[in-house]
Amino acid sequence: MFKKILIANRGEIALRIIRTAREMGIKTVVVYSTADEKSLPVLLADESVCVGPPASNQSYLNVQNILSAALMTGAEAIHPGYGFMSENPDFAEMCREHGIVFIGPTPENMHALGSKAGGRAIATAANVPVVPGTGVLDSVEEALAAAKQIGYPVLLKASAGGGGRGQKVIRTQDELAKGFNQAQEEARLYFGDPAIIMEKFLEEFRHVEVQVVGDGKGHVIHVGERDCSIQRRNQKLIEEAPSTLPESLRQELLAAGVRLAVSVNYTGAGTLEFIMDRDGNYYFMEMNTRIQVEHCVSEMISGLDLIRLQIEIAAGLGLNLTQDDVKLHGHAIECRLNAEDPDKDFRPAAGKIDDVHFAGGPGVRVDSHCYSGYVIPPHYDSLIGKLIVHHDTREKAIERMKRSLQETVIQGPKTTIPLYIRIMDNPFYRRGAVMTNFLKTRMEM
Repeated sequence: MFKKILIANRGEIALRIIRTAREMGIKTVVVYSTADEKSLPVLLADESVCVGPPASNQSYLNVQNILSAALMTGAEAIHPGYGFMSENPDFAEMCREHGIVFIGPTPENMHALGSKAGGRAIATAANVPVVPGTGVLDSVEEALAAAKQIGYPVLLKASAGGGGRGQKVIRTQDELAKGFNQAQEEARLYFGDPAIIMEKFLEEFRHVEVQVVGDGKGHVIHVGERDCSIQRRNQKLIEEAPSTLPESLRQELLAAGVRLAVSVNYTGAGTLEFIMDRDGNYYFMEMNTRIQVEHCVSEMISGLDLIRLQIEIAAGLGLNLTQDDVKLHGHAIECRLNAEDPDKDFRPAAGKIDDVHFAGGPGVRVDSHCYSGYVIPPHYDSLIGKLIVHHDTREKAIERMKRSLQETVIQGPKTTIPLYIRIMDNPFYRRGAVMTNFLKTRMEM
């Protein structure tokens, strides 16, 4: 087992990794930007190294400084968390070249699955359904011909995109003619890669994902599925596990996720994202080759520590679990507590937290790097923390989440808490009638 690992991330996920590492007897080094000097991960890690100013490209994306910090402190491995360097195969390869273990999938896994175009091809070969669409499009003319065949509306997607970014809905031929080059440029600016693919745009669908863990030797298990349909701007707000799918469809989806992961000999934790129409047809969308923000709900229903599994696999201890060992119990819900104003189109509300009191009690978990007096920097995402609850049934979990939200007090910035309380009371949500357009069609915003 490793004696020391470096955490190349910030916020709640950095603290989450520190906690598991400490329970495993592993020393931790956390890197930070000057904006995060007073964050909890920096205060609680065994060592901390400043790697640059607030701008991500000068700190959390600064490969040279991060690798130097690992070598300088004697870290044997790097855990990238989510976002930043977590799905960068070049960074994983550089870690390998410097004798540092990358706690995550192999560079080969990431190269294969890192682009949406590549993921579609792999899914098709593994007999996993994909949304009608294309590979990488090279010109407006090619895009127009593809859209005519697929049928409007269509979705232009950055092949290297993620996190709901780099997507543009196109409803007419004129929109496509005007928007294609713009979409390419946005993809280049956001992700350093102008490659664009096209898919049929489904007006209403559910977003359901399968959590898998593999040992890199063909052994893959799933840890159930999560419903992540409540979103704003294609970014998740509330996640729950399991979904409310019929059991036969649920098992079919889980099998498809495992089948695809086995086909690439997947190593570590990963998530296969699917969209599902009203008729129960499901389509593979992409694979996130990293730990997810919402991994907590899978942990709550399984009793597993996914970060521990990541570390053990990276250390060469293998995956000592069979599918029969994974016992899923009850229902879990997670609300992302964001410093945003839902009444003003979720405008970010960075600033000082004057006071904070998180909920507690049976079946309640809070993952947060924030505390009273902490200043939320404007340079990164708006996540204050995650409130997760678990109970025997979905109905009881909803009531527990509502109680926990009412008990949580965050003074200072506007937050998404009042919106979530309303959602917990929404009759459509309570009966599981949830699509990704829920906020527009089922809530008065």
